Amino acid sequence: MWPSCFAPKGECLRPVLPLPLAAAPAAPSACLALSRRVDVRLVPALSEERSWDVLRQLRICWPSGSGVSALTDAISALKAALGRCPCAAACEQGPGTAEGVICKVHLKSFVEQQGLLGYDPNLDVLLVTERILRSLAELQEAVLQCPCPFLLAGQSSCCSIVHVVNCEEEFQQQQLDVLWRILDPGAHTALQKHLVCGPVKVMNPSSPIGADQYFQLRKRQMYEASVIKYGELAQDEAWTEVIDTLTVAAIRFEMLSTAHRSQITLDLENNSISTKGTKSGAFVMYNCARLATLFNTFQRAVEQGTYPPLPPVSELNFSCLREEGEWLLLFNYLLPFPEVLQQAAQLPPPSKGIRITANTETVSAMCHGIHWCCSSSPSPGQSSMPAGAAHQ
Repeated sequence: MWPSCFAPKGECLRPVLPLPLAAAPAAPSACLALSRRVDVRLVPALSEERSWDVLRQLRICWPSGSGVSALTDAISALKAALGRCPCAAACEQGPGTAEGVICKVHLKSFVEQQGLLGYDPNLDVLLVTERILRSLAELQEAVLQCPCPFLLAGQSSCCSIVHVVNCEEEFQQQQLDVLWRILDPGAHTALQKHLVCGPVKVMNPSSPIGADQYFQLRKRQMYEASVIKYGELAQDEAWTEVIDTLTVAAIRFEMLSTAHRSQITLDLENNSISTKGTKSGAFVMYNCARLATLFNTFQRAVEQGTYPPLPPVSELNFSCLREEGEWLLLFNYLLPFPEVLQQAAQLPPPSKGIRITANTETVSAMCHGIHWCCSSSPSPGQSSMPAGAAHQ
């Protein structure tokens, strides 16, 4: 399954690709520095310990920027660049002026002069604060730490920057993008793109629910579903680890089942979670376990000499597949699956505008389709293991 990452955004979660990011003018941004590898940085670092707790529960390890003291020189350099910038002007301190404003920068004129496409037409004047400059310094640090080991002689060592941001904070992230282009002109800032995530909503919430509460709810539901399937479970560390792993996988599947640009609507009123639900992450996890058991059993039988090992694909006897369902499974799922994975993992090439998409929901849809085929009861005369018949 395609891996996903989560971050708390206020009281909700969203995966990356996609993932949610909170904001103020300097919005936390997942900066994916793309050369031929991907590095993810959380900028700026989360300040609340409970946010880090949620990420740890979801087995997410996001590196963040250095401490403020380590960025002093970079922030000073950005201030110096502001002093030389023709788009910047002094900001008169008055009763309505926000505290800590260094100057104001005319973003709109820069966007028009450079002919930049795809930016919000309401981008105008940005009041630059120390916090915004610190975020830019952290982004610069992320780029400098992005290795480009595969560059050929004569190639410039630049990478593409993808800001993964919640739709509610898209405007603020565009402000940060344009300011970075102004103060740090170069190939890396010119290649900035934005992957925008839709909101996460809870159906008819009786009270506000946070990311930690959501995780605990899904964990309890996963435990109850396992009890129904396997009976009362021992309260030991092994089973706790299994339930935690299944919970994380089910949450990731649930989030990735919706296109990142669309709204996710969570129904938390239904207190049950079934391994047979057609849209349930638990359904896919259960069938993954079933298939893994079948493969492990077959491999042990091969080692014991009961069955011959599977031959190369070129030597398979596909005439053994006689049922329509067997061919549908082969052509609709097994053969195209590697291509679907590859396409979901690739961000589109640079194009006009600043928005890009990542089609991770196609992987969830295909995983569900595969497991639905594998779990369906075979009709009379149909093999219960259609994909395995071909090696006979």
